[in-house]
Amino acid sequence: MTNGKPPTPLTQSRRSDATRTAILTAARERFATDGYERATIRAIAKDASIDPSMVMRYFGNKEGVFAAAVSIDLKLPDLAALPRHAVGEALVTHFLAMWEENDVLTALLRVGVTNQAGAERMQGVFRDQLLPVARHVCPDPEQIPARAALVAMQLLGLAVTRYVLRFPPAVALSRREVVAWLAPTVQRYLTAPNP
Repeated sequence: MTNGKPPTPLTQSRRSDATRTAILTAARERFATDGYERATIRAIAKDASIDPSMVMRYFGNKEGVFAAAVSIDLKLPDLAALPRHAVGEALVTHFLAMWEENDVLTALLRVGVTNQAGAERMQGVFRDQLLPVARHVCPDPEQIPARAALVAMQLLGLAVTRYVLRFPPAVALSRREVVAWLAPTVQRYLTAPNP
């Protein structure tokens, strides 16, 4: 009750949304910092300033929190509007922005390299969102999965060296330099004839 009045459904909904947001924010940070195995419901609840039972109420278990916390839309650009030869540059430019602006993606990558649930989540994100890109430009339909995997290897390698391990030479490259080096490789993976 607030001021002697029972809470309205709208007030309850806002509180519920705020609690859910606090849990997900805390979970993303905790998974990024501790990894999947060491992150606990108690730690997430403490970070969110709520009782652990609330985390369970909203998400059921740690796997549920993890799945919700790392729900990612890569927001890939509409490649249908681009000339076929420009797809590699568009993807590398887009992924650079994603890695630099999306802590959730970096957290998922960190968890994915140490935990099977994280790896499966990352595989699903790339499978569901990168395969259609390859399907759009690949000259041989039978090679679509392999070519999408090659692109994923390149983009994930970029992310690991520049944003997770933070290799100084990789971090020192300007965005323009990264695009200039990687875009032709990604383009070749997607559109070149089979070697």
